[in-house]
Amino acid sequence: MACEEVANSRPLFLTIYTVVIVGIVVSTLYVFSAIHYSSSAALSSFSPLSNEDSRLSDQTLNSSQSETIRVVPSAFPEPQNVPKKPVLNLPPRNKKMPPLKDFRLTKELVQQRVKDNIIIVTFGNYAFMDFILTWVKQLNDLGLSNYLVGAMDTKLLEALYWKGVPVFDMNSHMSTVDVGWGSPTFHKMGREKVILINSILPFDYELLMCDTDMVWLKNPLPYLARYPGADVLTSSDQVIPTVVDDSLEVWKEVGAAYNIGIFHWRPTESAKKLAKEWKELLLADDNIWDQNGFNDIVHRELGPSVDEDSGLVYAYDGTLKLGILPSSIFCSGHTYFVQGMYQQLRLEPYAVHTTFQYAGTEGKRHRLREAMLFHDPPEYYNPPGGFLSFKPSIPKSLLLIGKHTIGSHFKLINYQMKQIRTALAIASLLNRTLVMPPLWCRIDRLWFPHPGVLEGSMTRQPFLCPLDHVFEVNVMLKELPEEEFGPRIDIREYSILDNPSLPSEMKKSWLDVHLCKEGTQDCNASNNVTSGGVLRFPKHSNEETFMRVFSSFKDVKVIQFSTMQGAFTGFTNKESEDRFRKRVKHYTGIWCCVTDHTPGHIYYDMYWDEKPGWKPIPPQTSADDHPPW
Repeated sequence: MACEEVANSRPLFLTIYTVVIVGIVVSTLYVFSAIHYSSSAALSSFSPLSNEDSRLSDQTLNSSQSETIRVVPSAFPEPQNVPKKPVLNLPPRNKKMPPLKDFRLTKELVQQRVKDNIIIVTFGNYAFMDFILTWVKQLNDLGLSNYLVGAMDTKLLEALYWKGVPVFDMNSHMSTVDVGWGSPTFHKMGREKVILINSILPFDYELLMCDTDMVWLKNPLPYLARYPGADVLTSSDQVIPTVVDDSLEVWKEVGAAYNIGIFHWRPTESAKKLAKEWKELLLADDNIWDQNGFNDIVHRELGPSVDEDSGLVYAYDGTLKLGILPSSIFCSGHTYFVQGMYQQLRLEPYAVHTTFQYAGTEGKRHRLREAMLFHDPPEYYNPPGGFLSFKPSIPKSLLLIGKHTIGSHFKLINYQMKQIRTALAIASLLNRTLVMPPLWCRIDRLWFPHPGVLEGSMTRQPFLCPLDHVFEVNVMLKELPEEEFGPRIDIREYSILDNPSLPSEMKKSWLDVHLCKEGTQDCNASNNVTSGGVLRFPKHSNEETFMRVFSSFKDVKVIQFSTMQGAFTGFTNKESEDRFRKRVKHYTGIWCCVTDHTPGHIYYDMYWDEKPGWKPIPPQTSADDHPPW
């Protein structure tokens, strides 16, 4: 429907059409700029379309279709930083924590944090403490101190208090564990949000309400101030751009749901009336999801436009002035991590909300970590046993040649998966944490049938896809019984070795391993390192050889292999091999979905190469509809 309306608006349609064409050209440069023979990832700075990014090397252009090439990702933008950061007020350790009643939400409490009549608020339970600390750190780095965190359990309240985070008690008596999307407790959290909005608006301060699974990249307050007439400004799940600059979305062309993970309320009578009715609706029916309830009420009346220029629209009761924040810069998990819409439109993103993702809360963390936007403790960057990494290689023909189809996508993924499987085995053998490689996809993953990418979106093909598009990140990080699944294999995001939070001593303790053909010069199974700090190690080595040689390097923090192809022949012990296979078979997820079959999903298979005639097709019968375990 949104696409039809775009077509009816010819001038804007032509503008967007032009931008999409430009995006296709840019995407060609994007892919070639990401393909080179360098050993270092280009993640140190953000320059969306710099001369260096768009330069094509003669060496790359002259390579054959079958040639194997190195691939590294483009950079995510770095959050804006300001020189002066608000310092958290850490309470003295010899001081007793104040009683719970002192943390009640009052106007006086909010007034202590308000600046320019606006307060920024998030809330959660103890399970999301690391998300909350990330949210706080990003606001501090942006020079913003006018925020508060609502604690839904006393464990979180106490933890945040001792860290100096401004916190209040929501009196929710919530569980301290991850409640899971869609669960009854999840819906209870949604109702708590609505109650919280209704509690703060009567204080007559502007409210910027946020979910904890979003991150601020740029100070949003000047942007919000551009629309003083708005009662409510909301983000959305829009994946097709309706504007190509930083103005509000064209409300007539937004066909997706309004997303309440980021929205701004002014304490107007219309906004208060909306909040009150929304609360009453949800409290009267436990089956209504808070976001659906908001959308139903707001869409009760939609239109006309408030004026010709602002982008605001009359909604709800015909008097509420609503604006839809542009999804290119108030990003969803799709417009940021998959499309990189802000980059193609040369805009600076304000925020990213980890929607459109898979593998639960662990998938959200991993996406933010891949983008180097998550705040982790120092020990995360220095795991016991050190890191194992490798340089992935992909034939140019698999990445760039031919149409982007389900078949070509699975060939590309399977080629990468085989290397990852070998790396997981070696990491298990050496008791090291595996740095996952960047993963390239040719088609998108969604929850419903689609032709490969969403029509009208700005998804480039191929694209660097989040790990949760292919792998069950939550399973990879889950504690599985060792007697059944073998030893745990820890993983880290592909960007961790380029993360500024990585201690400098990690990179100073580094061993490069170049695989070679046994019998050639200086290629033997020994621990002799060349003068350049390189270990030449024979291909097709067995478990005993790995253990004997690498026992000499157990104190080295980072071991990086030149490739994983042909690196390891397998475990000597059959029980060890069986347990490993059982573990990693659970690691892969699904692709979704074909348009001409039900069910439409296709299972990824870690051992696809051991099944003659394997093809990427959906389950043909209900009996076939199960993971390849």
